[in-house]
Amino acid sequence: MKKLEANDWLLLNNIIYRIYTTPDFDSMRYDLLEQLKMVIDFDSADFYMASDKEGRLLCDPVTYNCDIDLSEAYEDIDYSRGIVGSGKMLIYRETDIISDEVRVETDYYKKVYRPNNWHYALQAVIAKHKHFLAAITFYRTIGKEDFRYDDIFVLDILKDHLAYRLEQQRASGNDANGKLTVTEAAEKYGCTRKEHAILKLLMSGTDTAGICDELVISPNTLKKHILNIYRKLGIKNRVQLFKMVKEYE
Repeated sequence: MKKLEANDWLLLNNIIYRIYTTPDFDSMRYDLLEQLKMVIDFDSADFYMASDKEGRLLCDPVTYNCDIDLSEAYEDIDYSRGIVGSGKMLIYRETDIISDEVRVETDYYKKVYRPNNWHYALQAVIAKHKHFLAAITFYRTIGKEDFRYDDIFVLDILKDHLAYRLEQQRASGNDANGKLTVTEAAEKYGCTRKEHAILKLLMSGTDTAGICDELVISPNTLKKHILNIYRKLGIKNRVQLFKMVKEYE
């Protein structure tokens, strides 16, 4: 068990305070990842909410040092789908459920981890009353050591506070209030047909490769379109996009 220093406890108390008091839900999630960087050594992270869509587990990502949506790829992993969909609160290192030798040979590792220079992962599955609420994953780059049980201990301190806030948010439906549908956003801000199509695919969770294949465009062209969408909507990143636009029509 990790022996937390006085500064660690002060930081964790501040994180807990902000979990309850930050009005904007997505800002709370992003701040959480930024603050945890001072307690847990990680290089990238994502914070997904549980999806209400049939056949989908994850939606509405907030990310730290990565601008990709991994939900569809993640849901294709049988063992992960079983863990996330179990309705149990769990905090674990990926190497605790699958050996490193087997993991590095999986398609998910080759298609997601390796291109991002990631190797190890630590995940917190947040649930309450047997209902899956969210999944938070932290990544370490190739060359670093695996996460420690000390890191699990830190997340264990926060898990019940997060579950309470997430359940309240889910019950109130505040995360969707005031948001525009994709079509409403495209019409209101003068998006072109192509930008409308890209916005729809982005909000559906399609990754970069999938969008490029669907629309027959290059990654560089896609990047230019996304920047134009951000400019028209008056935003700077995907966190702000998901705060403004609904993931469904």
